[in-house]
Amino acid sequence: MYTLEDYENAKAELARWNERGNNYTGNNPDKYQADIKAAARKVREIEQFLKDAGVLELTEKEHLEKELDRAFPNAQSKEVVEYNGKRYRRRFFPLEKSRSGKTVKEWAKSWEPVEE
Repeated sequence: MYTLEDYENAKAELARWNERGNNYTGNNPDKYQADIKAAARKVREIEQFLKDAGVLELTEKEHLEKELDRAFPNAQSKEVVEYNGKRYRRRFFPLEKSRSGKTVKEWAKSWEPVEE
């Protein structure tokens, strides 16, 4: 569905929108924010597709998180699990909020190591 060229084009588009936002000198603080968020969402979508397809290399942390997701698919927020002798906590956080900042449009999840 997506290619590396699509990924590079999406990153370039995001950079262009960020540049426009940074260079804007008017009095509208939300100028270009919808376009920037849409471009960032597209980059995340393409990147995730390419990583799932094996085109882009997963980082060591992403490999670990994939293994933890597979081992504990129903882990709740702040739940602590033990995997390979180490403890990890499931964490959910807002990835994208509405313009007002009151509503979460998209959630992200990760695993963080628990220090004893």
